[in-house]
Amino acid sequence: MRKNKFRELLKAGKPTIGTRTISVWPELVEVIGHSGVFDYVEFVAEYGDYDLHDLENYARAVELFDMSCIIKPDQQNQGWVVQRAIGAGFQGVNFVDCRSTDDVRECVRIVRPETPADGGINGSAPRRFALMGYGGGPQYVQAMRDVIVMIMIEKEGAVENLEELLSVPGIDMVQWGPSDYSMSIGRGGERNHPDVKAAEKKVFETALKMGIQPRAEISSVDEARRFLDMGVRHFNLGMDIYVLFQWWKTNGEALRKVVEG
Repeated sequence: MRKNKFRELLKAGKPTIGTRTISVWPELVEVIGHSGVFDYVEFVAEYGDYDLHDLENYARAVELFDMSCIIKPDQQNQGWVVQRAIGAGFQGVNFVDCRSTDDVRECVRIVRPETPADGGINGSAPRRFALMGYGGGPQYVQAMRDVIVMIMIEKEGAVENLEELLSVPGIDMVQWGPSDYSMSIGRGGERNHPDVKAAEKKVFETALKMGIQPRAEISSVDEARRFLDMGVRHFNLGMDIYVLFQWWKTNGEALRKVVEG
């Protein structure tokens, strides 16, 4: 079975760099792979459109390179989507909208194998990543154990009960979500409001104190410095639609000025 590069880097205590796509176009994934820069690519399924064949083709494209892929599913159908994505070849999950320890425990259970030792609900299934004899065996069980579990901290309740949430066994990483958090406290869109920034500081500092690796989502390299100063070593840089929008807007406006004088 294929190694989980993301898991190997975490075990080794090394930094990681990823990027995100809303598109499931496999050639876009290949372009990212050809850059030779990223350790993993994240499909933001919460916002995108896809079917089961798309998940398999996305994973196949990733497997052409020394990368992993992870998925960010919508909470409403996360159990079914996560288990099918893992079966397709995804090696990590970024869970959204957790508000309580029960929510977090359920996320871990969805991923982990259904064994007495692991207490998960992911059983044996002859899906793509485990075809021809691997289903249910030792390698299959270990692959389930190696799937990265990332939790979005983006709701008021999650921030208020942060230490309790991060004490749930099985969490590998957390990601701060300022947009959802600002909305949940009645300040939608005010990502830089003092209350939002204070919550951000609490999330990163508490995670590091408790030994849970925080990941920072950034849109430019310049943004990394303040997180590095906090002790953050894991970053996700950009998302396809924003990268395209910024390039088209910047260069389109520049060209229009040249053309129109």
